[in-house]
Amino acid sequence: MQTSFLDKFRLDGKVALITGGTRGIGLATAYALGEAGAKLFISARNEQYEDGGAILEAGYDVTFISADLSSRDAAGDLVAKVIEQAGQINILINNAGTAIHGDTPDFSEENWRKLIDLNVDAVFWCTQAVVRSMLATGGGTIVNVGSMSGIASNIPQNQVAYNSSKAAVHMMTKSLASEFADRNIRVNAVAPGYIETDMSRGGIANPEWFPIWRDMTPMGRVGQPDEVASAILFLASPASSYVTGDVLVIDGGYTTR
Repeated sequence: MQTSFLDKFRLDGKVALITGGTRGIGLATAYALGEAGAKLFISARNEQYEDGGAILEAGYDVTFISADLSSRDAAGDLVAKVIEQAGQINILINNAGTAIHGDTPDFSEENWRKLIDLNVDAVFWCTQAVVRSMLATGGGTIVNVGSMSGIASNIPQNQVAYNSSKAAVHMMTKSLASEFADRNIRVNAVAPGYIETDMSRGGIANPEWFPIWRDMTPMGRVGQPDEVASAILFLASPASSYVTGDVLVIDGGYTTR
């Protein structure tokens, strides 16, 4: 009998690690994967959940591990802690990231380093550590959180460093997918547009920026974290079993223009 289409989204018995999982897209993803049955490990610099910690009372299997992913050792330590407690990692959601705007002539080395350390390096180091485990346990799925800014140079804010970091995530996704496709590891990414999170609320409140953001988005609104989390659930689950190396754009149509 054919498996139910809804059952293809189930993650019962799977262990999922979500970086940057206490707020925004990461927290919404935790709810999505938790509802689908996954055992959740959420990492962030500190345990301050945007929902006040309601996810811990929601009936999901949730463990928080504090991690500052600014170094290879920190990423390796995080992965080792999850494996020590759960025995394996079946799903990795590389969501931790930051955004810093700035004009190129004045952009500091410190800010460049912060962006690359978290948006690019941490994605690679976490993936490297998790892939070693996945190869030993029969495979898994990885979903990286990129951005439409890795595809289009969105305006009016100047953000060369951020755009470059997310473009790197997209190419990393495709390269990893190619490398591990024949070993039962699928790697995909989502590329969100303007989503209502802490990272974008300043821009949404900016009377010069937001009208341009809205007018350049065919749907005429910002997205919500759960609209991205639903796509991440699809890519993390057996529902997308023949999908790898894809960058799924979730931007209200912004990049169509």
